[in-house]
Amino acid sequence: MPQAPASPGSLPGWGSPVAGPASGAQPRASSAGSARSLGLAPVSRFAVRIPSISSANSDRFAVGIDLGTSGLKVALCRADGGIVSRATRAIETRLVAGGGAEQDADEIWTKTRAAVREAVRAAEVEPAAIVAVRCVSQYSSVLPVDPKCTPIGPLITWMDVRGAEHNMAIYARHPEAFETWLEVHGIIPLPSGNDSLAHMLHVKMSSPDTYDKAAAFLEPMDFLNGKLTGRLAANVCSAFMFLLTDNRDLTSLEYHPDLLAMAGIEPTKLPELIPLGSPVARLLPEVSEDLGLSADTMVYPGFNDTQAGALAAGVVDCEHGALDIGTTSVLIARMDRKDTDAENQIVSMPSPIEGRYLVMAENGLGGKTLEHFLRNVVHTRDALGDHRVEDLFHGVEAVMGETNPGAGGVVFLPWLNGSFAPRDNPRMRGGFLNVSLETQRAQLLRAVLEGVGYSVRWLFEPVESFCGHDIDHLVFGGGAAASDSWSQILADILGRPVHQLEDAGFANCRAAALLALSDAGVVSRDDLNALVAVRAVYQPNLSNQSLYDELFNQFVASYERTQPLFEALNP
Repeated sequence: MPQAPASPGSLPGWGSPVAGPASGAQPRASSAGSARSLGLAPVSRFAVRIPSISSANSDRFAVGIDLGTSGLKVALCRADGGIVSRATRAIETRLVAGGGAEQDADEIWTKTRAAVREAVRAAEVEPAAIVAVRCVSQYSSVLPVDPKCTPIGPLITWMDVRGAEHNMAIYARHPEAFETWLEVHGIIPLPSGNDSLAHMLHVKMSSPDTYDKAAAFLEPMDFLNGKLTGRLAANVCSAFMFLLTDNRDLTSLEYHPDLLAMAGIEPTKLPELIPLGSPVARLLPEVSEDLGLSADTMVYPGFNDTQAGALAAGVVDCEHGALDIGTTSVLIARMDRKDTDAENQIVSMPSPIEGRYLVMAENGLGGKTLEHFLRNVVHTRDALGDHRVEDLFHGVEAVMGETNPGAGGVVFLPWLNGSFAPRDNPRMRGGFLNVSLETQRAQLLRAVLEGVGYSVRWLFEPVESFCGHDIDHLVFGGGAAASDSWSQILADILGRPVHQLEDAGFANCRAAALLALSDAGVVSRDDLNALVAVRAVYQPNLSNQSLYDELFNQFVASYERTQPLFEALNP
């Protein structure tokens, strides 16, 4: 993973440097028995009320596209929320010297086209019945394009830190920058460089010819929309990590002049801002023909995968929370106002439902830690032997049934790429604590799942305080939510019921498609929450409470005690 730069100082209340340069797995449940046979607490299963869809609209469909860090998912959805067909593709990330992390935008577009074609052909429905397309994606990632949306540089991903020094230069030039960004936008230019503004500044300073030729810098979802429609456009949700919008007014369609001036980004290098509920455009004729869709199919504005996770979990109107664990872990909740908790790195962000806010609390690597452990420790190939398998996650559920809560006292630190909220430090790293001669490999695996749970719990109380209401249960989404074991572990560690989404790996595709059908007038906006499909509810096992309380306390203590060590090892 990219090396995190040093952090010699700290911004007030943000825990990041003030001088000097200073981020996916898709676990699947195995078929190794029922929840009870794996030693899990009993779960309740229930039918979800499906709103009635008028006969005139029952045969209308939408394509939902979810472009994650490690993979692409496409689903064709009915108006009742059912997924008719689906397709997936892997996306590679290339690590670059100096802390870079890039993806090939041409590869992304080629694989997107192939996946959409596959899903459309498998559905065997009339092209005219597919009325809408919506894209959601990873974010804090950006690429430069020409006027025809042809990439003229790589997609610089959220893990890239090469722009950190340019963000820091903003504070040197403008002492008022910290307070101004907090007041106007809600997030400051990150000293770590993990934001789209830093990526744009990196291109401007290191590749001025590319910057000069760029018609616009686009986030991934807007890049896909540009290829689909030919229009270079963004919205208050997709442009959020540009850090150049005024989030006090979610109806504004202008970038803020003071932020532009301090950042040194010309507005001509940014896409136009359009309303969330308005269509981007119809598919380009050549694109519709290539994909097997009608030229009348409408493309609707995209948003990021955290916002999609909120919609998939039904939190935009309700007071429960959502936990999305894919490559990273994110806690999401409804928010009534724009606000920032700089101490705990929690902010409000625009909701995909116009005029509303969400809590954005990025907890750092989640499912990626499990993938890394399985791929590089358990199922790896080296001089010790070839232990690779076709299904990386096969056997995980069975192993969980062979281990006891607490992993024999082993505690896993999940900060493999630095820590995020509630304590931001790009120099923190991961590891196992309290390993003994009695420790078994299966316990290390359980410790990984539990360590991610402890990290989420550490963030939970600050999120409740920030959003101003209790979160009585969590809806669990993302690829990790396919794991029954992980669902139960989270319920036990958090002490709250965990509602496991049905077909969680495709929940964002489904949410994107349903909101597109709502904007197209096929589905009522009021019915979106009723279309949230929950597979099972996991209740906390109270017999594990005291054990997990103690291990959680040691997890938090380990951060404070290992911080000097990791900062010394990662200067």
